[in-house]
Amino acid sequence: MLTLPSQAALWFLLPVTLVSFVAAFNDLKRMKLPNVMVLALAAIYVAMGPFLLPFDQYLWGFAHALVMYPIALFAYAYLGVGAGDGKFATAMALFIPLADLGPVLTLFAAFLIGAFFAHRLLRALPPVRRATPDWVSWEHRKFPMGLALAGTMISYLTLAIFL
Repeated sequence: MLTLPSQAALWFLLPVTLVSFVAAFNDLKRMKLPNVMVLALAAIYVAMGPFLLPFDQYLWGFAHALVMYPIALFAYAYLGVGAGDGKFATAMALFIPLADLGPVLTLFAAFLIGAFFAHRLLRALPPVRRATPDWVSWEHRKFPMGLALAGTMISYLTLAIFL
């Protein structure tokens, strides 16, 4: 059972989904997760969180982001993770209670593997390449991790509604 209140997850779902889809699209097309997407995700939490979450849980979200940010910087500096990916993960950390970290990491691992193979498969298909000729991610040596991050965030909120 996830600890994010289901009512909160329900209210967060639509705006977070919109931001996540735009972020994933930008990552696929340009291999960039714009700061405005990170700020939009954080703004959703800041604006809606006090009304949807117990106040202590709301405040803990900021602590989670403070812990995630140096991890993201390390991943950027030493592991080849994109800076935008790290910042987006930091904004995601606002929404995720510590008790849900295990299920979220499991979701992320599944989405990372699935998104990687789907991306590699689709970039090998000529009709897909012709339909999206200007997508930088097709030729880039790195993988657009925003796709996996977006899927993780949307799935987590959806599961929190029902579990």
